[in-house]
Amino acid sequence: MDYVFLIGGLFLLILGGEWLVNSAVDIANKFKVSPLIIGMTIVAFGTSAPELIVSTEAAISGHSEMSLGNVIGSNIANIGLILGLTALIIPLALEKVTFTRDMPFLVMVSFILMVVMKDSLVSRWEGIMFLALIVCHTLFCIKQTPKPKKEKAIPAKYPLWASFLILIASIAGLAYGSSLLIDGASGLARTWGISERVISITIVAFGTSIPELVTSIIAATKRQANIAIGNIVGSNIFNILFVLGVSATITPISNYSYEVFRSDLFWMLGFTVALLVGIFPMRRYFLKKSYPDERYSSLGRIGGGVLLVAYIVYVAMLF
Repeated sequence: MDYVFLIGGLFLLILGGEWLVNSAVDIANKFKVSPLIIGMTIVAFGTSAPELIVSTEAAISGHSEMSLGNVIGSNIANIGLILGLTALIIPLALEKVTFTRDMPFLVMVSFILMVVMKDSLVSRWEGIMFLALIVCHTLFCIKQTPKPKKEKAIPAKYPLWASFLILIASIAGLAYGSSLLIDGASGLARTWGISERVISITIVAFGTSIPELVTSIIAATKRQANIAIGNIVGSNIFNILFVLGVSATITPISNYSYEVFRSDLFWMLGFTVALLVGIFPMRRYFLKKSYPDERYSSLGRIGGGVLLVAYIVYVAMLF
């Protein structure tokens, strides 16, 4: 039954996340909310909704290792597995702002998480601090991003009442799916004789990262590199600041050992720094050549292969 719970929970999380995004975008369009705001808030929330629901439910249920492992493992998988695979499909070039603003911010919040977890407690005040940081970062990004002169109205797929019903159903699906996933993962951990940390960092983290995987691969095949990398960078920032922020604000995350997670945190920070170094615009600085912003920096197939191999090595070391 544990396998059924695990698979059923993952299915509900994926389906619920997709419905949540579609219905929320429909409702926002009905109230004439800017597509820019939709993309930077609702879509970002939708792709990270599985991590949010799973980590919050796990924290409330007293599964602290699963709550933290889900976020840390998702961030590692997003860069090592998802961006690694995506870059192998097509080299990824990105805009200057992603390299100069979002990537350094992700490195900073990853380091902050390491410091916050060191006392084996993510307190309510630290959760509130995380939420304040994500609000400030989002507002800054929205203010800094130039608005298009004219924004075409996106037609709603459903009537307003139907969108609200779908929204409620998707939230219910996410909540029930997360409960099934946690029950199944906990049962498997006991059956296999391994820790909840390992299960959450591998199986649970991969399952909750499926929306990012699908989004990035589709974006890469359509040659939308900025979406592919931006989706991952934004999701990792969101996972740390919003997911853990909400979880810790509702109930402080305790009853875990920092020593258990120390190596995982270093791997997470290492993958983040490796991505920053991997997309470093060396040609601009060392060859003194001028490139348009969309080719400011890139992650090629070699870099993607290195990230993917590093992720495989990390997972192998866990087991």
